[in-house]
Amino acid sequence: MSRRYGAVVALDGLSLSFAAGTVTAVIGSSGSGKSTVLRLLLGLDWPDQGEVRVGGEPVTRRNRLAIRQRIGTVIQDGGLFPHLSARDNLALLPRHLGWSDARIDRRADELRALVQLPADALRRYPSELSGGQRQRVAMMRALMTDPPALLLDEPLGALDPIVRHDLQDELKALFASLGKTVLLVTHDLPEAAFLAPRLVLMQHGKRVQDGTLADLIERPASDFVRRFVEAQRGLPERPA
Repeated sequence: MSRRYGAVVALDGLSLSFAAGTVTAVIGSSGSGKSTVLRLLLGLDWPDQGEVRVGGEPVTRRNRLAIRQRIGTVIQDGGLFPHLSARDNLALLPRHLGWSDARIDRRADELRALVQLPADALRRYPSELSGGQRQRVAMMRALMTDPPALLLDEPLGALDPIVRHDLQDELKALFASLGKTVLLVTHDLPEAAFLAPRLVLMQHGKRVQDGTLADLIERPASDFVRRFVEAQRGLPERPA
């Protein structure tokens, strides 16, 4: 698929697929097109050429809202509504789908335990939560209706290093336990390599390499791939 914004090429003949139950990180420098991939999957934008499919179904203007309900989304700093408590942020989509308050509370409590969030945090507003707590609530919101897929756009980028390190560990364990299809977008290669077995490196709207961290390090497909890897600091030494 292809997508242009005036003279800017966001995606240039890109073809990608993500197998059910796998975790993939799309990485690249700013302007490489990685966030455009998420926008197209969510029906927030449309390709100039080509087609986007989710679960085998083409994304159209008619069905995009229904498709979004099957995808949990987490963005940088959580994207929580500041005028709603954490619990009310979690309840937005379930209420739209007709869930009872009792069902919402049961699901919220299940997820609160899963992401290790204190019980009283659900009564607080986003401004009263730490950065790590906001991201945990954002992950809970993405999981409330148990969607088959998760899209994460720089979900840990705004956090301090210690909190970010802890949440990386938690996310990796969460992905393994849930068995969902996960697509993570980040410019941070060490984080991507720690969280995802498959790495898709993009440049100027194209996929320049697709494989494991070892592939990128030991068998770089181009000088750009080599430079991108060499520019990173602190590649993960923690066991996969």
